[in-house]
Amino acid sequence: QVQLVESGGGLVQAGGSLRLSCAASGRTFSRYHMGWFRQAPGKEREFVAAISWSGTDTYYADSVTGRFTISRDNAKNTAYLQMNSLKAEDTAVYYCAARATIAGQAGLTSTSGYPYWGQGTQVTVSS
Repeated sequence: QVQLVESGGGLVQAGGSLRLSCAASGRTFSRYHMGWFRQAPGKEREFVAAISWSGTDTYYADSVTGRFTISRDNAKNTAYLQMNSLKAEDTAVYYCAARATIAGQAGLTSTSGYPYWGQGTQVTVSS
């Protein structure tokens, strides 16, 4: 089992940037595909971005394409989400999630595709 801890959230003005980190422990990080999701008050948790174990394949929600970048450093057991040009509608709790590579890449854009989740970090964008 892998444990995930997010960090890097905070309050930022619209147009600003933040970088979220997701530190993994417990199992070999490179055996997991990683995803970022977010949940705004009163809304369902939604997909933001995902990255394959090697970093070769990345996936983005339409709403963040061109503004957010997902990456990973397997030597540091950490995944990142660089968020630029932030908007008020990006305000949410951001969660990282992990999926074993043995399960393949189908379903990486769905919450049901990930058995392991972090506790979340709050991102608030003021307009």
